[in-house]
Amino acid sequence: MKRAVIFEQTAVFGMKISAFTMARNAVKYYFPIRECILSALPIVDEFIVALGDSDPDDNSKGVINGIGSAKIRIYDRVWNHADFVDGRIFGGETNFALSQCSGDWCLYLQADEVLHEEDHAIIREYCERFAGNDRVDGFLFSYLHFWGDYDHYLPYHGWYRNEIRIIRNNAGIYSHGDAQSFRKKENQKLNVIKIPARIYHYGWVRPPELMTSKKREQDSMHWGKAKAEAEYEKRDTLFDFGALGKLPRYKGSHPKVMRDFIGRMNWKDKLNYSKQTDLKRLPAKHEITKYRLISWVERRLFGGRQLFGYRNWNLLNSNKL
Repeated sequence: MKRAVIFEQTAVFGMKISAFTMARNAVKYYFPIRECILSALPIVDEFIVALGDSDPDDNSKGVINGIGSAKIRIYDRVWNHADFVDGRIFGGETNFALSQCSGDWCLYLQADEVLHEEDHAIIREYCERFAGNDRVDGFLFSYLHFWGDYDHYLPYHGWYRNEIRIIRNNAGIYSHGDAQSFRKKENQKLNVIKIPARIYHYGWVRPPELMTSKKREQDSMHWGKAKAEAEYEKRDTLFDFGALGKLPRYKGSHPKVMRDFIGRMNWKDKLNYSKQTDLKRLPAKHEITKYRLISWVERRLFGGRQLFGYRNWNLLNSNKL
């Protein structure tokens, strides 16, 4: 009871923030959907969930309802298999969830993304400060991508370091591509401010067998089910995370809402903590020599600034607005 009261303590006057997400089979595939929602509840006035028609062995709806917050509104959705190509289904469901938001600002979190409680105040501060400035379409967050476990992350070229995660409501803004980012009418990039807040991305941290199952499900949404099934018949059932010993260790704190979820990790014996590996899959970007070389140049010669990086926005200077 005490926890529920704490999560309901938010400002109710003036500017309003909605949060929204879409998901399907989230619990089955080890998404921290509960933690995702809990991480935003203290700073939002509502949380919209577009929940797809999950498999019978998935309990995402029960887990979300178990949070016990009146702020959460679940919309049961039937995913259209005709949209299971090029990730269209993800954008469509994201746009539906966005359409149900009533706030001045809308915070988008994918089901494997979590906010840190240390960033709550700064997020609300920026939303309040620029609520009346229509030149600002949204806010850009920094990313921490974890890989294999909760101790290793990917500050490498090719892994996006920033993304738009708060957008102005009712401004003609829509989900772009496969729901990674946003644009506005006539396919224009958004004008955004980069804020000192982080997204903790845990999409690549799950048991190896579930990592493979999740990838199969996700790829079926891009390639079509038949092609995905044929491809995964040739792959190992255990996803190979490679040599974690080559990756930097994360020395900061994780969001408090992740404490129990992290504590349930039970696949360390299936990971390779050495610096030697014989990959059983195609290499990820951080494992390709070209990208590792670019990352070295960025780190040593440019102070970590990413060269030729992904940038789906127009960056504004907040001090000049």
